[in-house]
Amino acid sequence: MTESCLAKSRFIAFFDECGDHSLSKIDKDFPLFLLCTVIVEREAYAKQIIPALAEFKLRYFAHEGINLHSREIRKAEGPFSILLNETVRLKFLGELSALMATLPFTLFITAIHKTAYAQRYGDGAKNPYDVALEYSFERILHFLEEQKENQLPVIAEARGQQEDDALRASFYRLMTQGTYYNSAERFQKLVCPISFRRKQDNICGIQVADLCAHPTARHLLKPLVANQAFEVVQPHIYVSGRVNGLKVHPR
Repeated sequence: MTESCLAKSRFIAFFDECGDHSLSKIDKDFPLFLLCTVIVEREAYAKQIIPALAEFKLRYFAHEGINLHSREIRKAEGPFSILLNETVRLKFLGELSALMATLPFTLFITAIHKTAYAQRYGDGAKNPYDVALEYSFERILHFLEEQKENQLPVIAEARGQQEDDALRASFYRLMTQGTYYNSAERFQKLVCPISFRRKQDNICGIQVADLCAHPTARHLLKPLVANQAFEVVQPHIYVSGRVNGLKVHPR
């Protein structure tokens, strides 16, 4: 399918991840891999999300080319050193939370507790990225079928040629072979080309996914700790009947 045809798709998806997917070296302080997928309607993305993020950035910076990156915001690094001022920080975070609450997007998140996963499956454990991709797209498949849509361009942040090639291969396997619970035939009806964009391309959808990923990861690691950022994100998570867009594995 040509780019011009895909430009008419109703929805667009954006990937971001939190944590690494290594099972050989697991960070005891962050033993989680999380894949976050944000799905937006193309029209809403063009007319609401992109302008809203640009307007927000221009309230604090000289231009809209700043990437809203969760880690830099938390640590007040780079352009976000303005957040070392407590008054500015509180105002910035309050306005960002209000913005994230009102933006129109649907969220699918899969989290793999790596220590428990490795202990359960041992030498048979698959790459957590592959597992997260399968669980997420089983739910995204349900969403697309509910919407009677089969086109979904997927945009992911480029991580390097080797990492991008590995994700592209995993994605191709998923779309051609299906999963244990969902047949290849169902997945083969989808048109979901994946492309990779650099951070400096300043893709708004990837930034929204990034701002959803870390709060969810922190909530899953420390569910009893107050987490206002997750409370803002949670209502965006897809729920339809018994299908929930948040999958945690293993339980």
